Amino acid sequence: MKYHCFFEQSGTFKNEFKKLGYEAYDYDILNDFEETDYQVDLFKEIENAYDNKKSIFDNFNKDEDFIIAFFPCVRFEDQIILCFRGENSGYKNWSIEKKLENDLKLHDELNHNYKIVTKLVLVCISKGIPLIIENPYSEQHYLKRYWGLKPKLIDKNRRENGDYYSKPTQYFFVNYDPKNNILFEPLSHIEYKIVEQQNKVERSTISSQYANRFIREFIL
Repeated sequence: MKYHCFFEQSGTFKNEFKKLGYEAYDYDILNDFEETDYQVDLFKEIENAYDNKKSIFDNFNKDEDFIIAFFPCVRFEDQIILCFRGENSGYKNWSIEKKLENDLKLHDELNHNYKIVTKLVLVCISKGIPLIIENPYSEQHYLKRYWGLKPKLIDKNRRENGDYYSKPTQYFFVNYDPKNNILFEPLSHIEYKIVEQQNKVERSTISSQYANRFIREFIL
């Protein structure tokens, strides 16, 4: 099986798959970590596949390929609600006209991301390709409230599984079920990080220990 890590530049999951003896590749439009194997516009590739046009999905098949998508979450998270209301700290002094103009922009972006993540699932269902989508978990999260697909796994505290952050995360499984293997080795100490104190790129990273344990516990 080959593992394709969508929207991952860090190489974290990719490199853990490789350590375990599997082929794995990173796909993203950026290459800030110099780990991106295929620097492509995944949104465009998903659109093309949904419209039955040429895309990277033409090279995948259900018996040999597995996709893990760390889908961009900035328009689905709780924080976006404050932005829509104009109550975000950076928006409070804006005029009502500016807030409403920004609402139109935000809603277009939210709608676009929602369409893309839904089309990704539909493409994988039609092709029978196993897919896992990672996203934050909360009561206000957009996909929790307005999506027909439900997560099969919710990690309410990633620190307990060896990550830097405690933030809750949900995993949507398509054409595949989490394995629930038992791991017996103890966790190594990982420095605790506070999300709010990290930059935009750093706060989305996952520790190699967490990635390795997740792969062995729920995928292999």
